[in-house]
Amino acid sequence: MKVHDIRQKFTKIKEQVEQRVFDPYLLQYIEAPIIDEDKLLILVSIMEPLELSFKKLQNYSLSAMLIQIALDTHEYISGDAVDEKKRQLTVLAGDYFSGLYYKLLADLEDVEMIKSLSKGVKEVNENKILVYQADFDGIESLMTSIIRMESSILTKVSDYFKAEDWNGFIANLLLFKRILKEREQYFQFGQSYLFQSLQQILFFDTKIEELTPKQSQGLLQVCDDYLEGLKEAVEDGLKHLPNLNEFLTKRVEVLLSQYRPNAKTFVEEG
Repeated sequence: MKVHDIRQKFTKIKEQVEQRVFDPYLLQYIEAPIIDEDKLLILVSIMEPLELSFKKLQNYSLSAMLIQIALDTHEYISGDAVDEKKRQLTVLAGDYFSGLYYKLLADLEDVEMIKSLSKGVKEVNENKILVYQADFDGIESLMTSIIRMESSILTKVSDYFKAEDWNGFIANLLLFKRILKEREQYFQFGQSYLFQSLQQILFFDTKIEELTPKQSQGLLQVCDDYLEGLKEAVEDGLKHLPNLNEFLTKRVEVLLSQYRPNAKTFVEEG
């Protein structure tokens, strides 16, 4: 059966990703790998207009998602609460997903795509180190590093297919999504990687758990300002992006609607 509709393509490829990463043994010991459906949908949306065979579209999407999941899985080991067996299995799981990625690309015999994605992996890892070490001279350089962590794999795919028009949209959307997630973590737990880095830049002589309500509001206001600007940029991107499909448009609109500016409310209630 031919697969025509982008929803069908997305669903079938997602099922293929799940089959590969939800290994029953590993799931006994590690957190279930996170499949970022928005990133997968963007990948499919970039390639869908290119008249690739479904098999090629599937293999390129699978490859990029597997290496993304490998990078995300290795990120889990940064927490100190992870026991040694879980830590080792998490590292092995990330390596296993990387191996699946290389096998898929080897089957496609596409050396150039392997080179492109390898550059993306290098970029992600270099910027992860910067973010975790909070090694920044300003907020703008921190945000640039987070953009590269979040979007390098996808933008290497769009560059490869000469679809660079997607890159600004990808960067803005994925930074918006990451800040939203970090902001939620800060609301719930009083900590997050992003807020730790912001605290180092803005209030380096105060521990994050010792910030005054006014200082906490300052961190939240920085995030709210970025989220407002990014929301506008993404909405503008939706109007000008070539070959944008309705499935992705609706998903992006839902994501944007999750943002509620409430830094002041948070501090008043806290």
